[in-house]
Amino acid sequence: MPVHLRLFFFLACVASLCACTPDRVKQIPVSDFFKTPEKTFFKISPDGKFVSYLKPYKDKQNIYIKSLETGKEHIATAYTDYSVRDYSWTFNNQIVFTQDIIASDVYRVYTLDVATLKITNLLNLDNVRIRILNRNRQQPDIITVSLNKRDAANFDVYRMNVKTGELKLYLQNPGNVTKWYPEPDGRIRMAKASDGVNETILFRTSERTPFKPIIKSNFNDRVEPIAFTGTKNYFYALSNVNRDKTAVVEIDADSGKEVRVVYASPNADIMDVSYSKSKRVLELASWDEAMPQRHFLSAGVQAIYKGIESKLVGNEMNIVDRDSLEAKFIVNTYTDKSPGSYYLYETRGDKLTKLGDINPDIHPEDFCAMEPVSFKASDGLTINGYLTVPNGKEKKNLPVVVMPHDGIWSRDSWGYDAEVQFLANRGYAVFQVNYRGSAGYGKAFRKAGFKQVGGKIQQDITDGVRWLIANKIANPKKIAIFGGGFGGFSALYGVSFHPDMYNCAVVKYSLINFFTYLKDAPPFYKPFLKMTYEMIGDPEKDAEQLRAISPVFHTDKIKSPLLIFQGAKDPRANISELNQFVRELNKRNVPVIYRLKENERTFFRSEHNRMEMYAEIEKFLDANMQGKQ
Repeated sequence: MPVHLRLFFFLACVASLCACTPDRVKQIPVSDFFKTPEKTFFKISPDGKFVSYLKPYKDKQNIYIKSLETGKEHIATAYTDYSVRDYSWTFNNQIVFTQDIIASDVYRVYTLDVATLKITNLLNLDNVRIRILNRNRQQPDIITVSLNKRDAANFDVYRMNVKTGELKLYLQNPGNVTKWYPEPDGRIRMAKASDGVNETILFRTSERTPFKPIIKSNFNDRVEPIAFTGTKNYFYALSNVNRDKTAVVEIDADSGKEVRVVYASPNADIMDVSYSKSKRVLELASWDEAMPQRHFLSAGVQAIYKGIESKLVGNEMNIVDRDSLEAKFIVNTYTDKSPGSYYLYETRGDKLTKLGDINPDIHPEDFCAMEPVSFKASDGLTINGYLTVPNGKEKKNLPVVVMPHDGIWSRDSWGYDAEVQFLANRGYAVFQVNYRGSAGYGKAFRKAGFKQVGGKIQQDITDGVRWLIANKIANPKKIAIFGGGFGGFSALYGVSFHPDMYNCAVVKYSLINFFTYLKDAPPFYKPFLKMTYEMIGDPEKDAEQLRAISPVFHTDKIKSPLLIFQGAKDPRANISELNQFVRELNKRNVPVIYRLKENERTFFRSEHNRMEMYAEIEKFLDANMQGKQ
């Protein structure tokens, strides 16, 4: 080979190797990960003439509308104080939307007339929550909502006129109903009640007859109605009664008896279904294993999905909205390396049009793969999770950030996570553990987490870290733990009871005291308290156990550096107790950085506050991890 060609190949190989070394990985700015989404929450008007979405205007999310006929887009709201929180279309081209006025704890409800762009303030709800249950084609000016304005602990059902704001009571909560199930025409013939431990499905044959109990089950079992089938008084439901894994079933409302199993997976709980209100048919069932899974129950919908997937190869996708004729669909896509995009799919002409990217500054080729992993806990139970390894690094001797999920009974799933990708981009492997109790793995796995919040659940996390070390994936001298809510509790538990395992901990809106967490539950959570006592612990009967695991009582055990973030308006936080917790740590000379943001709730909605938080997390981890040998 000529000398100049040998030199060329040598330089090419060097360049290739350099591109894969950690030092050559492109460091993506914090703002690219955590800025307010460029365009998100796309919806389509029932008549199929308009598409709407949320987009930032002066740092606040506002509603934008695009005409599908002309292609013109315009801003429909222009709030600069508080973002639009949520919105819904009605059948008369009105948009009902809400604002959370954090400073005064008020929820405002507005209506937007799409033709004139006139905005009307319908309701100001002081410490009241609203849930939109249904829109009605026969009465387009009327929507069905539930409000806890009469009694903070109970949600009553009202008919609300979206043009005048007039509320008419439809169903008054007898004091134990936790959920109402409206039909497409707005009638409610089914509800769920709870005495705190046992749940009861209630049914009435018509609006003129009383509700009667048809199914009773305790909190170990689940029956979640989906919709009436249109045959007799049969309805579809998600149920794990008499089985370990939740299945899609059909139930006779007159008797409460299961008629048949529509679909079940042997490996996991069915987590969700898609249902067509206009056609009154189930379309698909979906669930999580290592990767997202689905099973089609409608050949027509399967054809639509397969057609779209052929155009968006390599993406996970979901239909998130549709017009009344089901001729136009809003499609959301994502991968583990991309937050995704929105598309408009039109059945006529099999036409797919991109509407927008959630974050156009994200380039998937710069991001890292989320790999499903599993290991055996110390008692032999199989625990699943995910490991994300930084680009350009071998799966060997890595600095690791352990990220236990929030929500004891929720889970981590495969997909895009900005925090995971941010940390991986900064050179850390990220380890997520679906400890026992996590959703989707069946009744027995969930039950294995009962009263184990500071026991086997935490042992699963510890066993996972030891598995990383034993397999030489983790550098045992470079391990941090980071979480929010229950994940924050797990982080504090980790540095309290395994001080030699973790270099440091980052916590957001952390649970520090199970006694006040249960005592300070909002009024509308009261129907679930007895069940929570059975699953987490009773403050009286299990006081010794709860005290033994609550971080607020164990400041003497914490030695590792802490970084704590908290919103002062978080409804589940006891700020005075958290302040005292930090003071106790300071007295004991624990290196602790505490950031309390006055005008924030649980999650920081201000882009400025988010940028500050993650910049500080980066600096904190760098100081406590990168210098270690």
